[in-house]
Amino acid sequence: MSAALAAPAAHELAAPPDWRSIEFISDLHLQASQPATVAAWRAYMAGVQAHALFILGDLFEAWIGDDAAAEPGFEADCAQVLRATAQRIPVFFLHGNRDFLLGAAMAGRAGLQLLPDPTALDFGATRWLLSHGDALCLDDTDYQAFRRQVRNPAWQAAVLARPLAERRLMAKALRSESEDLKRGDRPYADVDHPAALQWLQAAGAANMIHGHTHKPGEHALDATRRRIVLSDWDAEARPPRLEALRVSREGVVRRIALA
Repeated sequence: MSAALAAPAAHELAAPPDWRSIEFISDLHLQASQPATVAAWRAYMAGVQAHALFILGDLFEAWIGDDAAAEPGFEADCAQVLRATAQRIPVFFLHGNRDFLLGAAMAGRAGLQLLPDPTALDFGATRWLLSHGDALCLDDTDYQAFRRQVRNPAWQAAVLARPLAERRLMAKALRSESEDLKRGDRPYADVDHPAALQWLQAAGAANMIHGHTHKPGEHALDATRRRIVLSDWDAEARPPRLEALRVSREGVVRRIALA
């Protein structure tokens, strides 16, 4: 096995016996400039009926530091929405490529339980491997180099030491760059199937749930293993993309359309 494909050790999480269903969302890319998607998320969070909620990354378009939520504004409002839901059911959060700077202070403020990537979840008789998915997009070598840089604790500490106003400008520049890439003709890299299969084998799981690619669907990796891709959210798309994934204790998977 090459170093690039080496499967990381999965964090272990066992669902309590009273959980009957759980839901997964990812890639909402919440930002104040897209109020319709934010409103749809607020409504979903207030009404979710599952016994636990797992957010598998990129809840925010850009998270510039937990101190942003300490002052009135968009981030603080989102923290209140999260906390209201977390007072009813457990809410787990796994970092994405846009909100990797979300830390313990925000988790405490919002009632989130942070999870490492990947996490192996035992729920009923089924073992699920949870990931954001970006680490498995191996063909995008430029992004993988960027990912290694921004996940470095020293790099993160240096960024977080900058004034909040400066970090807001950095986030704005990154959003502009992201929009330029969307308008280009460069195809998005997808999850590498051999790498995903190795992750599942190493974790002793048959099912992977991830986001990141914005390509919702289900893919067989071999005769017994599969990966299930979550939908991104965009309330202003036509048709709107607003969806959660519900998994029952018996292992039944159902996509919940929210629009």
